[in-house]
Amino acid sequence: MIRALTAGLLCSLLASTAAFAQACTGSPIAVQVLGSGAPGFVKDRANTSYLLWVGGQAKILVDAGGGAYARFAQSGAKFPDLSMILVSHLHPDHASDIPGILWSGRQTRNDTMPIVGPSGNEAAPAFSVFMDRLFDEKNGSFEILNSVMPSSKGPGLKLDVSTIDVTKTEPTTVYDKGGIKVTAMGIPHGNLPTLAYRVETQGKTVVFSSDQNGTNPRFPDFAKNADLLVMHLAIGVGVNNPNQALPDVVGKVAQSANPKRLILSHIANFDLDAAVADVKKGYTGPLTIGADLQCTQVQ
Repeated sequence: MIRALTAGLLCSLLASTAAFAQACTGSPIAVQVLGSGAPGFVKDRANTSYLLWVGGQAKILVDAGGGAYARFAQSGAKFPDLSMILVSHLHPDHASDIPGILWSGRQTRNDTMPIVGPSGNEAAPAFSVFMDRLFDEKNGSFEILNSVMPSSKGPGLKLDVSTIDVTKTEPTTVYDKGGIKVTAMGIPHGNLPTLAYRVETQGKTVVFSSDQNGTNPRFPDFAKNADLLVMHLAIGVGVNNPNQALPDVVGKVAQSANPKRLILSHIANFDLDAAVADVKKGYTGPLTIGADLQCTQVQ
């Protein structure tokens, strides 16, 4: 009986995983949510991570929080197809799976790949320093991964590490190659340096807002008329958290940006229906609630 129960449970888990995963290809592009959850052990939600698909290839990885490593594998994405990795900020729920993804993918390619992140301040190191602390050949937390650093000799993947100044008032172009243009802008997320990203390719525009409290008056223009805007619904109605935008603020910011579709992600343990209702008080356009491995075609 125990054996039968164990086998039944295993089959149930496998079926659940199979149903959860879905193939994602862009027509011409698509956004796949790898992780849709905020910190706090949110059931069925890994931490923040997204893939931008162009045709049948995953070209951009945005953030890699806890669980992104497993979701990347489930998505069917191929590490050699990536053109770049974009990191919004250095909270663990956005960056903790970077070593695991690089460890698994490093030997599948022999070229240089851009990886971009924010400048530092008293609350967090600059992205280049963060990467050195992870992978420095003498003092890095993961010295064994030093082969991916630009200073390393020999074959295999090499990272081109860029640090973007979050204090600049105007957007910074961080990549413009192969028909893909990426710009970044600093956004307020407490005292932690944080970047939003705007990606333009195949005649479409996608904006990843990351965590923010919604007080940067320039952000709606940065995200203006995007075909798809991903914003974070990190806190519930009436919660006092100066680092995150309240649901009604998320709605107002999204309405000002006027995207063709809004995806709400980075969802924590709160009354989601009430929070979405508050978003809809300010935002009147098409809206999708993010879920892990969800694939949204950019129309």
